[in-house]
Amino acid sequence: MSHQLPMISIPKKTTDEVDWTTPIRHLIAKSYGENPDNYIQECQALQRCRQDAVKGAGSDTTGRDLLYKYFGQLELLELRFSEIRVNFSWHDAFTNKVTTQTSIAFEKASILFQIAATHSAIAASQSRFEPEGIKLAFHYFRACAGMLTYVNENFLHAPSTDLSREVIKFLVGIILAQATEVFLEKCIDEKKANALVSKIASQAASMYTSLNEEVKDFQGKGIIDRNWVTIKSKLFASLAQCYRAQADMKAGNHGEALARWILAESLAKEAHHSASSFSALFSHVSSTLPADAGPSILDRTKSHSQFCTERKNEVQRENDLIYNAVVPSAEVLPPIEKASVATPIPIQEVYGSPDVQKVIGPDIFMKLIPLSVHESASVYSEEKAKLVRKEVENAESAEVEVRSALEATGVQDGLARFKGMVDGGAEEQPIPLDVRRWIEDIGIIEDRESVDTLMRELARLKENVRGELEDTSRELEAESHECEAMRIKYDHLWTQEPSAGLNKALRQDLKSHMAALDAAATSDQQVVALWDSVKGDISLLLSPGVEEVFCAGLQPAGPSQSLLEVDVGYDEQERTRIKQFTSEIEERLGRLKKISYERGEVLKDLKEKIQADDVSHLLLLHRRNTGVEPALFAAELEKFRPYQQRLAATVHHQQVAIQEIQSLWKGLRDLAGRGPGVKKWEEQERLKKDTVRRFSRARDGYMDVRDGIMKGLQFYKQLMELAASLARNVKSFTSERRAERERLIGHAEVQQRLSVPKQPPPPLDNKPPLPPQPHSRPSLEASFASMNLQTGRHATPPPPKPPQVPQPSSYAVSPPPAPQPQRLSTHGFPPPPPQLTRSTYVPPPPAQDPYASLGLFASPQSTSPAARQPSAPPPPPSQKPPSQPSHSYTKQGYSSSSTLPAPPPPPPGVGTRISSQHQPVSPPAPQGYNTQYKYGYGR
Repeated sequence: MSHQLPMISIPKKTTDEVDWTTPIRHLIAKSYGENPDNYIQECQALQRCRQDAVKGAGSDTTGRDLLYKYFGQLELLELRFSEIRVNFSWHDAFTNKVTTQTSIAFEKASILFQIAATHSAIAASQSRFEPEGIKLAFHYFRACAGMLTYVNENFLHAPSTDLSREVIKFLVGIILAQATEVFLEKCIDEKKANALVSKIASQAASMYTSLNEEVKDFQGKGIIDRNWVTIKSKLFASLAQCYRAQADMKAGNHGEALARWILAESLAKEAHHSASSFSALFSHVSSTLPADAGPSILDRTKSHSQFCTERKNEVQRENDLIYNAVVPSAEVLPPIEKASVATPIPIQEVYGSPDVQKVIGPDIFMKLIPLSVHESASVYSEEKAKLVRKEVENAESAEVEVRSALEATGVQDGLARFKGMVDGGAEEQPIPLDVRRWIEDIGIIEDRESVDTLMRELARLKENVRGELEDTSRELEAESHECEAMRIKYDHLWTQEPSAGLNKALRQDLKSHMAALDAAATSDQQVVALWDSVKGDISLLLSPGVEEVFCAGLQPAGPSQSLLEVDVGYDEQERTRIKQFTSEIEERLGRLKKISYERGEVLKDLKEKIQADDVSHLLLLHRRNTGVEPALFAAELEKFRPYQQRLAATVHHQQVAIQEIQSLWKGLRDLAGRGPGVKKWEEQERLKKDTVRRFSRARDGYMDVRDGIMKGLQFYKQLMELAASLARNVKSFTSERRAERERLIGHAEVQQRLSVPKQPPPPLDNKPPLPPQPHSRPSLEASFASMNLQTGRHATPPPPKPPQVPQPSSYAVSPPPAPQPQRLSTHGFPPPPPQLTRSTYVPPPPAQDPYASLGLFASPQSTSPAARQPSAPPPPPSQKPPSQPSHSYTKQGYSSSSTLPAPPPPPPGVGTRISSQHQPVSPPAPQGYNTQYKYGYGR
């Protein structure tokens, strides 16, 4: 066709603004009991969606998508708020009359009308000279008819003219007629058969002819002009006769062909006549047609009329000259058959397209689920849980079945035995893997620090501790001997307390340390004995000869038996058959592992699929349909059918594999159970296992030895710290005692010179010699002791100066008596100097044992570290009046109260002792030592 006829498009409706937010907020608070403020964004999105669809959308694909989206959201909104009431105002598409209703159904029908109008506009605007344009025009005309059909079938009692059933039905007819017209153009362009083209043209003419009768009812309402329908019906009737005439000519029916050309010319002239009238009045017709519709249809009818006249004259001339066929009248011509090619596209098909669903997008009020939908979804979730539980139970039963079958037959343990029987004689590595690993581990440990080195270090530490304790003991003995020697020398003039009471706590600590040292020696002997028992095997394990032990089966206690002598006596054919059996069984076992892995993966995928499955949307869509839940659930559960089938298949394959393994295992046992080779192989394995157990015991003993040595080293280090602390306390004690003795010796010498002896002193030869003073290295304590000689609290002040009274301290000093005038004794000497009252060195009260954490010994009388800290030097004495304070000195068994003349001051350099009570210092007990190693570190 040289010309394309214009197409009619349905006019659009217009609307006013609508407030969705207020009624939706009210229903959320009333029906759902939620806070409406949580859905402010959703309400705004819905309001914006309507505004875009009905106000800013055009008659193109963009406008179509906006209308698609809004209508889809309306469908979902109605399922949640079926009782919502909003004032919707729409203007009629033909009469422009305003209609206002509160039902959401009215809004949906109006939006569908808008979608249909948009479809018709898109179809009418396509260029039908191209195949793609013809295809799109045909599709959109059919989609438009489907939308209008849905409106006519689902929305009754239309309140406006454009939505009335009669108008919608008429519009559907117009749209389908135009779709048929588009298809006819496609067939003509593709030069289809004349008979087919004539049938399609006859269908189009028939549809326009039926519309010509219906359009009478809408005359004057501005819907469609009747002349347009009349022109189309005449034109397509003429086209149908033309193409049927050509088909008759090919068939040799020249008389009927001429009659049809005559009829086609007559119909074409009638169409041209109607087109002339329509073109003259086109400016007053509805605006549903393009501006050039009048001239276009006039040109089209004119050219077609001329074509029919020319062809009729040509055919008539041929018939007169050649065929001389009888020309029947038009009334007796058989009617042309009709071919219906255009049907409406259902709205479900349109909205079921993935592209349309993508355009609609997610539900705006997705978070707002009605209670009934929640209940139905819970029922569906329970159905899914039943399905999962059933499949999990089946999978667990299958796993238990395969384990039970393999354990009952003993395949996994026995297979290694049979493989060893075949490959045992040809092993490249005679040393087992565990033994090789032990060799590597012990070799690395020995390279880093050997046991012999640790033994020597242990002995060295033990000797150091013993030497330190013995030195400490000698120093205490020497100090005690010095004190007693001075007591014998000066008799009653010697007022220093005996050492036995003062160093009692120190001697108890020394005794405890020595007991712990002796107990540790027992543990050392146990460790040495254990090392001697495993040293030979460890040396053999680390030597290159360990491989010969496994090859030759050497035993330390008896004659050796070579493993080569117990070689398996199978022939090569028997070995090959056993190897074949073992290979097939291993292949089946690998297949079982793959089946188990696949079953686990399928079960995992099934769980994930079920977990992600949500039918709330479908339940919401079918909310108004009662009794559809069972069918819906069954249909949805069918999605998991493939997973169930795969799981069932794994169980079947597993059973087949188990049966094959059992059969092969039985054959292998029957084959390998004959002959003496089994006994020889078992003897070989027994010798190898005995050797492995032997080295395993040696390795365990080696690790126990190292563990015991490390604990012993730790023990001796801690004991060395305690011994060193005790030595420091003893040195401090002896230094103070020595300083005190020096002061008392000076006093005693002065008193002996000033007093008149009543009798000669006993000869010195009868007194025991004084022990030599222990040589001590200069230390910080000795330095302090030498410094205290000048500032001792018991130093006698020179005569011109008044005596200094020290500040109160921990020393037990009696308060000075009231000053009394000095009186001379009967000998004319001044009274003796006042004696200081010194408290006896009493050990501090028992405290927490600092070695309790070591578990070495229990020292009930040991002192706490705080009690053994040496007291700080006293502050400088304050000046007192020159009165002589009287002090009482209590000694063991007697008291001194003689009144001798006051002696001169002691020579310079002789100081007094800082403290009459020695407080040994002990470091805090080491933490973390295992208390089970009592009286020795133990193993």
